[in-house]
Parts: sequence; structure tokens; C-alpha cells
Amino acid sequence: MSHFTIPTFKLPEFVAKIGAHLPQWPHALALVSGLNTAAKLKLLPEDSLQSLAGKTFLVAVNDTGGEARFTYANGWFRPVFGAAGEPDLTFRADLSAYLQLVSRQEDPDTLFFNRQLSIEGDTELGLVVKNMLDAIEWPPSVGRIPGLERLSALVATLPGRSHHA
Repeated sequence: MSHFTIPTFKLPEFVAKIGAHLPQWPHALALVSGLNTAAKLKLLPEDSLQSLAGKTFLVAVNDTGGEARFTYANGWFRPVFGAAGEPDLTFRADLSAYLQLVSRQEDPDTLFFNRQLSIEGDTELGLVVKNMLDAIEWPPSVGRIPGLERLSALVATLPGRSHHA
């Protein structure tokens, strides 16, 4: 299998404008499903999970207009429907940065210091989450995201996309 590199890209602005008007709850459901699966597979350190209890989180994808709000309570990640106050911790990045993060092509520190990932809110909680992400030992099959090569080829054809190697 060849090594595939996810390029840095930004989707056209109209995507975020449209995406911001779409229902956001599907994003939250998908994210908490993945997080709960990772927790049950023991991919997330139990002591770190306890530090998340009762906290609220927002993951915003800048160039898609998508957001996912969730919390961790009673051993489960749960979606938060509606904006009930400021989250304890917010992550903001373009889609390409999240894809690079989840595929382990980039780590949170590199994305943060390159200003591709913004982390706002409780600094101590941010460090707990960052260390949790760094500690995850992904099974080999997780590093391969189905269809990613085709997505990258499509993105390469977009006008005005930026590519930083």
C-alpha cells in the first residue's frame, strides 16, 4: 500500500455559507458515535475520560460551516442540541486539518502552531484532550480513510485552493 498524503486545502467560501444553514445535529451524532466507539474499544485513556466529565465541547469545521457540540457524562459522549452557553473547549479548523489529524499525518501541536487549528476555552482541559489524542494507539486499519484519495484528487481541481507541503 502506498503512503497517501492529505494536502492542505480550503473549500470555497460558498460551502461554509450553505453548510452553516444546514442542520448541525447529524455532525454531533456522528462524532459522539465515533468517540463512544473509541472509548468502548479502550482507545481513549480512562483517566483522561474522567477529566472530561460534565464539560461541553464544540468542534467547528470552518470551511464547511459544520459544527458538533457534545458533552461527556456518565461514561458516554452525548450530543448537545442547541447552543446552551459557551462550551468549555472549542476546536476550530478547516476540513483538511481535521483529516490530517485523524489520519495521524499531523499532530495537534503542529496544526496549532501553524495556525491551522484553533483551541479556545479551558487551557487545562485543552491539554488533557491534546494528550489524550497523542496517547491513542490507532489500529492499522484506522489510518486509512475510505475514499480519501478520490476526495484529494477532487480538491486538487478546485480553483484557488492552497496547498502547503
